Amino acid sequence: MLMPHPAVLRKLVDEYEALREAGAGEQHPRARDLAYTLCVSTGTRDVRHALETARQWLDAASAADAAGRHTDDGPRVYA
Repeated sequence: MLMPHPAVLRKLVDEYEALREAGAGEQHPRARDLAYTLCVSTGTRDVRHALETARQWLDAASAADAAGRHTDDGPRVYA
């Protein structure tokens, strides 16, 4: 499975969470679009699972980048 670039995934998560915090309901058009994109990007069918998966991937990408600062084992490739 292709994984989205962490910066793209972070932007999707941040925008979705900002809409939710602003009180936008699940029927808000942009919230629906973001939920769909998060689900497709993470291979899930439910936005809660998509957010959980996205956070796990972002944590893993952050850890990999931090580890990469200590050793140079080649380029990181994201789809």
